[in-house]
Amino acid sequence: MMDPTLVEMGNHLSDAMKILESENLETEQVKARRKLSWKDIPGSLKGDGQDVVSILQLVQNLMHENDDMQGHRRMHYVRAQGHMALLGHSLAAYISVLDRERLRKLTTRILSETTLWLCRLFKYENGSAYYHEDDCEGLLKVCRLVIHTHYEDYATEGFTVLISKQPVVYQSAACRAGLGQHLCCQLGLPLSSLCIVPCNTMFGSLHQMDVALLDRLIKDDQDSGKVPLLLIANAGTPGAGHTDKLSRLKELCVQYNMWLHVEGVNLATLALGQVPSTVTAATKCDSMTLTPGPWLGLPAVPAVTLYRHEDPALSLAVGLTSSQPVEKLLALPLWLSLQFLGHDGIVERIKHAAQLSQQLLEHLKTLASIKTSDVVSHSRVPPISGGSLRDVLGSLILSIVEDELNSPVVVFRFSQETSAPSSGGSTLEYFAREREFLDALNRWLGEQLAQQVPISGVNVVELEDEGTCVCFNPLMTATALGTQENDVASLVEKLGMMIPVLSCTLRFRLYFKDEVLQQASLSYIEDLSWPGLGGVRYEPRSTDLSEDKRQQRVERINSDLLKKLKELDTDLSFSVGPEFCEEKNCIFIGMATEDLDVAELVETILSVGKDIEESGKLFENMTEVVRKGIQEAEQQLQKDNEEKLMEEGVLRQIPLVGSVLNWFSPVQASVKGRTFNLAEGSLDSTEPVYSVKAQMSKDASPDSSKSSTKRLPGQKLFRRHGAGSDSIRETSSVGQFEESFREAAPIQSAEEDVAEVPQEHSSHADEEAISSDQRVPEGQETESADTLR
Repeated sequence: MMDPTLVEMGNHLSDAMKILESENLETEQVKARRKLSWKDIPGSLKGDGQDVVSILQLVQNLMHENDDMQGHRRMHYVRAQGHMALLGHSLAAYISVLDRERLRKLTTRILSETTLWLCRLFKYENGSAYYHEDDCEGLLKVCRLVIHTHYEDYATEGFTVLISKQPVVYQSAACRAGLGQHLCCQLGLPLSSLCIVPCNTMFGSLHQMDVALLDRLIKDDQDSGKVPLLLIANAGTPGAGHTDKLSRLKELCVQYNMWLHVEGVNLATLALGQVPSTVTAATKCDSMTLTPGPWLGLPAVPAVTLYRHEDPALSLAVGLTSSQPVEKLLALPLWLSLQFLGHDGIVERIKHAAQLSQQLLEHLKTLASIKTSDVVSHSRVPPISGGSLRDVLGSLILSIVEDELNSPVVVFRFSQETSAPSSGGSTLEYFAREREFLDALNRWLGEQLAQQVPISGVNVVELEDEGTCVCFNPLMTATALGTQENDVASLVEKLGMMIPVLSCTLRFRLYFKDEVLQQASLSYIEDLSWPGLGGVRYEPRSTDLSEDKRQQRVERINSDLLKKLKELDTDLSFSVGPEFCEEKNCIFIGMATEDLDVAELVETILSVGKDIEESGKLFENMTEVVRKGIQEAEQQLQKDNEEKLMEEGVLRQIPLVGSVLNWFSPVQASVKGRTFNLAEGSLDSTEPVYSVKAQMSKDASPDSSKSSTKRLPGQKLFRRHGAGSDSIRETSSVGQFEESFREAAPIQSAEEDVAEVPQEHSSHADEEAISSDQRVPEGQETESADTLR
């Protein structure tokens, strides 16, 4: 019969995972009550304790406390093999309380069986295993083992034996960042003991160690009295997934009595039936580090360092083996998971990841402007006299690339060939700036793909030679995320939709810059880290302001301009730009599409900026203008009243008598209205205004019909109708945009922002000067004035 404790443990684990992976979160009322219950005692120790369900609910809420909306939650559901790994941690705690003899027998079997399975699975014969949680811990213990091997008195004399003959550790420039520095720090070695071997610069992959240069470096160190100790090689570099020439490196290590350690994601393919020859050479190395956790989708399982050494006492001295049974239980989660998956299940998961990579690589070959890391690296052939020889070498190098196509890591990059300008500036500087901008576009591309197809697991990587690239590494993500063939197809589809956007942005960026520089009121802001057309700043035309006031006006105008542009019906995005941008008070325009009208865009920014500037001037001068206008209006009204009194006589001003006279003998005098121009601060007659309005009403219907022919229904702003060529239209439809813009968010110009002043008594001039478009007939004005008297 099965131990009831084990059955209960499995049930508890199953229930716990159901609670943690459920979509039920605490309500706001429960959260409020919980906060109140923690008023006296911090944490969850209030009262007599809590049940398991409440504690697990608390853990779930803490995991998602920063999620604003339910749709933004990204749950990583643990699969069946992951449950076994989690159960292994619980069992390890349970087994650790057994009596010492039982614990020793059980842990010895677990450790030996797991080591045997891994060595057979990854074709590493006669190997031992060291299980560790930190990926670097295994290499660190191996380094200590090699030091003890080369320096026999190291155990008793310590670092003093290293003074006369300094050890040297060699690593590829493509290794993990900070790996060598970490080893030197932990081993107490100076950084001079670390030798970074450059990668190939002419032939072969740019991510492979230069073997010839390594040979010279080792010889130089030996001649100077140093001891070549250990070489760290890659079977799948962290960035591009390339494999070093392991067979040639092994020959060098044998020649110079060095230890060869290999690590990398490509080691997982050793479990497959057909293994590339470049990776098969890893089985002959002295040690290798495996990470089966991400390869097989197993959470919290240790990494494994397989090694070969004939002295078990020395291995025990450096910590590669342990005499403590509890420490051996670290292999228990992996032991359970390997049994649950079986040989076929393990191979199937690794094979599935390799097939996903091949599927994506085949699709990328059909996409224009997308280059993989292999093509980018190997297509760089050094200048050779004679075109035929160069072509032969190019074909030879590209044939070598086929070995790298077996890597489960796919790295690609958007790139387009551009020609340097014929005049002005250095060619090298131009291409350096273009590469930096392409890096920004590829960073945007990777972020968009990761956001739109999150199940693909793509991420952005920075490579020294290629620059910013998008990396697809299904061995590290596919099992955990559940990536399938249709997800790769969706990734390719999204990528195909983004390529035209990237191409148009790259092409229109220069046109946008030229259009902005032609406008005196606009300044072009170039930030190569911004993925888009670039930045622009509106500069006020007034020069009589101090520097502080000018900066305040620039900030206000561009802030209002950004708000206005965001309100427009367009596909373009407007923002304040990168977070750490040095330029302030500017507007950055995002990615462009094929039908973008650059000239219309620039003219719109200019016109809206001018309207905001004029509106700002109006409000700044409003107080003084209104005060002077009211004074002038009072004088004009008083003068008009005196003239009316002289024309109509005194009797018509008397309320009752004036009404009788107006009944029998009406006065046919025209109404004399006044308009108050806020921009100019002048009082004018209303006759020109009414004549202009009448003319505008007559021309309204032809204008509207003309506007409807310029922009089709549903067509957004800044789009060219029928755009299909690469050329940019010289003419702009700014006038048409201004009409639609006034309908959506009208900005009243200074010349039309007028207030009509009626003919009335001067005592009411303050109120009537502010009111607009109101007139008082001449007779009624007199009558009301007499009534007041």
